[in-house]
Amino acid sequence: MPIDPFHLPDDLRAKTAPALIESDRRHLQRIAETLQDQRDDAATRLAEVRRQTAAAGAAAVDRDLEVRRLSGRLRVLERFGIDICLGRMTTDSGEAIYIGRTGLAAGDGTRLLVDWRAPAAEPYFAATMREPRGIISRRRYRWADGRITDYWDEALTPDGFDGASLDDQSAFIASLGSHRTSKMRDVLATIQADQDAIIRTPSRGALVVDGGPGTGKTVVALHRAAHLLYAEPRLTQGGGGMLLVGPNAHYLSYVDDVLPSLGEDTVRLTTLRDLTPEGATAVEEFDPRVAALKAALDPGALLAAAASAFERPPQHAMRIETPWADLWISREEWHELFTTADPASSHNEARDEVWEEVLEFLIDQVDDEDVPPHSIRRWLRQDDELTGAFVRGWPLLVPASVVARLWSSPDFLRECAPELSSDEVALLRRDDAQAWTLSDLPLLDAARRRIGDPETVRQEHRRQAAVAQSREQMSQVIDHLVESDDSDMKVMSILRGQDATNVLDGVDALPVVSPDELAGPFGHIVVDEAQELTDAEWRMLLARCPSRSFTIVGDRAQARHGFTESWEARLARVGISDPTIARLSVNYRTPAEVMEAAAPVIRQAIPDANVPTSVRESGVPVRTGAVADLESVLWSWLDANPDGVACVIGDASFVPAARVRSLTPEGSKGLEFDLVILIRPDEFGEGLTGAVDRYVAMTRTTRELVILR
Repeated sequence: MPIDPFHLPDDLRAKTAPALIESDRRHLQRIAETLQDQRDDAATRLAEVRRQTAAAGAAAVDRDLEVRRLSGRLRVLERFGIDICLGRMTTDSGEAIYIGRTGLAAGDGTRLLVDWRAPAAEPYFAATMREPRGIISRRRYRWADGRITDYWDEALTPDGFDGASLDDQSAFIASLGSHRTSKMRDVLATIQADQDAIIRTPSRGALVVDGGPGTGKTVVALHRAAHLLYAEPRLTQGGGGMLLVGPNAHYLSYVDDVLPSLGEDTVRLTTLRDLTPEGATAVEEFDPRVAALKAALDPGALLAAAASAFERPPQHAMRIETPWADLWISREEWHELFTTADPASSHNEARDEVWEEVLEFLIDQVDDEDVPPHSIRRWLRQDDELTGAFVRGWPLLVPASVVARLWSSPDFLRECAPELSSDEVALLRRDDAQAWTLSDLPLLDAARRRIGDPETVRQEHRRQAAVAQSREQMSQVIDHLVESDDSDMKVMSILRGQDATNVLDGVDALPVVSPDELAGPFGHIVVDEAQELTDAEWRMLLARCPSRSFTIVGDRAQARHGFTESWEARLARVGISDPTIARLSVNYRTPAEVMEAAAPVIRQAIPDANVPTSVRESGVPVRTGAVADLESVLWSWLDANPDGVACVIGDASFVPAARVRSLTPEGSKGLEFDLVILIRPDEFGEGLTGAVDRYVAMTRTTRELVILR
C-alpha cells in the first residue's frame, strides 16, 4: 500500500482536509510510480549500453555520451522520491501544473512535472499579485524525510482563494527561520520573483548580483548556474563547462550539495587557492604594502617579459659536421628561427616548436634522397654543440623558479618590470624567494600559463623517444622484409608508405598528460564574494574564461579593503565591459533585531552602504555579556535547541564541537548559523577592515546574536 505523502503535525490538522489535498495526493502517488518505472528503465538501459562494444571514433564517443546521459539521469531519479515535486500552480483556466526539480512524464505521455528551469515553469516563481502571469494560485510544499510536513498557498487573484489554505505569508516567513545545518538548506521551492528574474538571465556577458547580507545572492548564483546549464547546453557540449569560485573551503563545503540537488553535478567548485599547486601552503602577505603592490601588477605582462628574457638566440654562427654534409646556421638564421614559435604557445611548448624548426632547417641542407630524415634528425639531436647552444638560448623553465627569481634578483625584476621604482623593487625582494604568499598566486598562475609545465614537456619528449625508437626498430624490420621480397608486385614496399608510418607512430607511446582540470577554458564562471578580488586575482579568472561570461556575486559594503568605485568601473579596469547589474535589497536571512544593531556598524565606516531590509523579526533581542559567559551561553542554547548550528566567531582558541563551529570573521563569509556568538568584536581590527569584519560576523545569524566583550 502506498505511503501517504502528507505527514502534517497535529496543529496543522485543518490543512489535511480532503478538499485541500486529495488531488495532490493522487498526483504525487502517480509521480512515485512513474519514478520507479523510470529508475528501472534507466538502470536497464545503462547496463545494456555499458555491455556494448564500440570501435574507436564516433561510435565510441556516442557510446560514452549515452553512458554519461543515462548515468546523470539515473542519479537524479535515485536522489529524490516524490519530494522531487516542489509544488503546483493553478492557471486561470483551472489547470493544475506541478513543478519539479526535473521534468517527468508518465508512460502514456501525460506531463506529471515541469522542470523548474523550463519557460513553462517561470510563472510559478515570477508571478505576483500585481502581475499574476496567468495563474490564480500557487502552492509550495515543505518536505522532510520524503513526506510533506507543511505547505502554504498564495492566492494571486480573487479566484485563487477557493480551495486554498490562507496562512500563506506567515508560513513562508516561518520557513526562513528554520534550523540550519552544516549544508545550505534547500530553498528552490521558495525562490522569490526578484530572485527568479536574475536566475533566468542569459549567460551573455557579465552579470553582477549585488546585495547586502541575507538577500540570497549565493542562492541566486547557484540556481542561475543550474538554469544556464539547462537552458544553454553549449556551455557543457564543447563550451568548456562551468566553474564556481568561492571565498574559502568552508563555503565550498557548505554549498557543495546544492547543484547536485538541482540535477547538475558537472560544475567544478574551487577557491582561488586551489587554482595553483602552491596555494595549499601559501600564507597571508605580511606587509600590506607588498600585497598592494603585487595586486596592482599585471601578472600576464610581467611573466611574458620574464619568459622573453630566457629566449635569447645564439650570437654566433655554427657548423655541424655530419656523415652526409657539413651543415651551417648563421647568427641571423638563429634569430629568425627563434621567432617562428606560435605566440599562443607557452615558453616550454614554444621551445620544442623552435627546436623542430632548427632541425628542419638543417635537415633541408642534406641533398641526398637516400638518407632518411629521421636518421639525420637523430644525429643532430646527439650533437652536443648544437643542443648545448640551443638549450642555453632557450632553456626549459620551471614556472615557480621564474617567479622566485623575480623576488630574489632585483636586476631581473627591474628588467621585466621597468615601471617599478627602485624603492618598489627593494620592497618586493625577499630572502626566501619561494616562501609563497597569497599575493604570489596570481603570478604563479600566470607563470604556469606563460612558461608551461616542464613535466608535460618531459613526458612528451619521452613519448617521442619511444615512438622514434619503435619506428627505428620497425624500419629495420621493414628494410629486411622489402629486401627479402621476391614477389613480382613487390608488395612489401607498401610498408614504406606514409599510412604505415602514421600507424607506427602510436606504437609503445606513453600516454599524454591530461591538462589541469581547473586551467580552463570554461564557458561560464560564477564568482562569489567577488568584492574581495584584486586586479591580479581577476586576471586569474579572465584567463580561464575567454568569453567573459560571468556571474559575479558581491556586496561593496562587505569589501574588507574598501570598494569605493562602481561595479562598472571596477570591472572595466580588468577587462570586463558593460556588465549587467542586478540588485537585491530584501534580507530573508537576518532578523530585523540583528540588522538594527549591525546597520550602524557598517554605516559608520561606509555611509552609503547597501544595508538590506529584513522581512521578519525573530522576537529575540541582541544580547551582550562577558567572554566568561561563553560556555553557559552555548550550553543553554544547545539544551534548548536539539537542532541547528551555532558559531563562535573571533576566538582562535575555541575548539569546535558537535553543532558548534569556530571561525574567523573572514572565514565566516557566505555562511549562516542559528546562533552567532561574537568574541571581543572591538578587537577584530581598526578602520574599514574591522568594521566590515564586525558587520559580516553579525549578519551570519538567522535567529540569535550574542556579543561577548
